[in-house]
Amino acid sequence: MQNTPSLRRTALLCGMALLAAPAFAQDVYPSKPITIVVGYPPGGSTDLTGRNVALELSAKLGVPVVIENIGGAGGAIGAQKVASSAPDGYTFLVGASNEIAINKLVTKKVKYDVKDFTAIGLIASQPLVLVASTGAGVKNLAEFTQKVSKNPGKFSYGSSGVGTSLHLAGEMVKEQGKLFMTHIPYRGVAPLTNDLMGNNLEYGVFVLSSGLPHIKSGKVIALGTTEAKRSAATPDIPALAETPQYKNVDIGVWFALMGPANLPKPVFDKVKKALNDTLQSPEFKKKMEASGSTVAATTVNIDQFLAAEVAKYKKIVEFAKIEE
Repeated sequence: MQNTPSLRRTALLCGMALLAAPAFAQDVYPSKPITIVVGYPPGGSTDLTGRNVALELSAKLGVPVVIENIGGAGGAIGAQKVASSAPDGYTFLVGASNEIAINKLVTKKVKYDVKDFTAIGLIASQPLVLVASTGAGVKNLAEFTQKVSKNPGKFSYGSSGVGTSLHLAGEMVKEQGKLFMTHIPYRGVAPLTNDLMGNNLEYGVFVLSSGLPHIKSGKVIALGTTEAKRSAATPDIPALAETPQYKNVDIGVWFALMGPANLPKPVFDKVKKALNDTLQSPEFKKKMEASGSTVAATTVNIDQFLAAEVAKYKKIVEFAKIEE
């Protein structure tokens, strides 16, 4: 039979092991599948970005990384779920500019803010593209400007919804070009596409990756991309900013990896490294560039970037009096 000192030593060692368990659990993070929430149905540019990131992170972190599509409210429902999740490193958001930075500015229904997330890093960006239907009677930006300016209020442009980056880009074009057009908000890209190709709408704004197939097929006409410089994916489409009248048009859609606020530093550091390794992966870059996106540099300060984007969007929202 063990004596009393031996029993005490055994009990002490067991107690120390129990105390060390949480630290050990942190050391082996991740130890179970990770969920990446995408606030849109499958098939869109955010979903494609999320799935490409999930594959890379899974390989680098050694656990399955699964996509959960939670559509609705311009991405806000999915974003809210992540903002409200436990900061344990098992729930993240691959979000676009809409749900991360814009929605809060245009609707009081959105309760979360940028500060309710831990920003891991910028993933990629791509321009939007201003297009005309084949029945609009214009072939380039100069003809568009001339026709719309001579007929104030006669023409309309469509976007995928109120307060989206597509809507804000259209309002920026109107402000820079001193144009008067009516905004027609659609419930997503599909009905917008149908009306443009059916010549029921004169003009529209697409994310480049969504518009490119229709531009290549000749079903819509590209008037210009919305970032300051031409996209490497479409060097034959001029940037709107190349025309002096639209020189300040610089807006696109970007994608970022976000976790809940107060993510533990060891978890943040591990996921951040995995993301940076992903951004430097030639295979990942090839996939993203094929869809019209430019992969972000690992040197981007995501917090400074988000602050600047929110400030830019706030000016557009206030100018256009956008509210939902």
